[in-house]
Amino acid sequence: MITTILTAAAIYVATGIDYLVILILLFSQIKKGQAKHIWLGKYIGTIIVIGASLLVAFGVTNLIPQQWAIGLLGLLPLYLGIKIWIKGDEDDEGNILSLFSSGRFNQLFVTVTFIVLSSSADDFSIYVPYFTTLNVTEIIVSIITFLIMIGILLYVGYRLANLDFISEKIEKYQRWIVPIVFIGLGIYIMFENRTFNALFTFLF
Repeated sequence: MITTILTAAAIYVATGIDYLVILILLFSQIKKGQAKHIWLGKYIGTIIVIGASLLVAFGVTNLIPQQWAIGLLGLLPLYLGIKIWIKGDEDDEGNILSLFSSGRFNQLFVTVTFIVLSSSADDFSIYVPYFTTLNVTEIIVSIITFLIMIGILLYVGYRLANLDFISEKIEKYQRWIVPIVFIGLGIYIMFENRTFNALFTFLF
């Protein structure tokens, strides 16, 4: 039992720690009452990834698309980064986060969910083989551990975003930091999943 918990915790840290920067940026932009959207979006997105991994691991479905297609999820952070870059000057500094929940994604937690999904594209390659090695009890323990680790990661991101020296730097340079991080995330996701190569092949 202890081994299962420690292994699940280590796997989640290995796959989720890179999302910490995104959480810090999101929490640094929130207004009163918006933190729940980040928590909800992060939980929903990660639960979807875990659920899909379980279905594939046990042969229930093979509906997860090819790797290059998963990389198309990188278009969302890429779009958000460009949108913030273009429209950021039109809004007050404190309203940058409102751009995330405007337009088609009119609920902030929906946008956060899709950001989580796009940045978790590579997690399938770790979760699927991991779940195939577990029995039912171990799977339940692992999922509970994952859910606890999500909460810990969210809390750490929230606390770091509220440290004075971090929040001051982000507030001072958010006009550049936020779009650069999201544009970079989108490009990274598409590059890692060879989406650019696939699109180039289709077009030419």
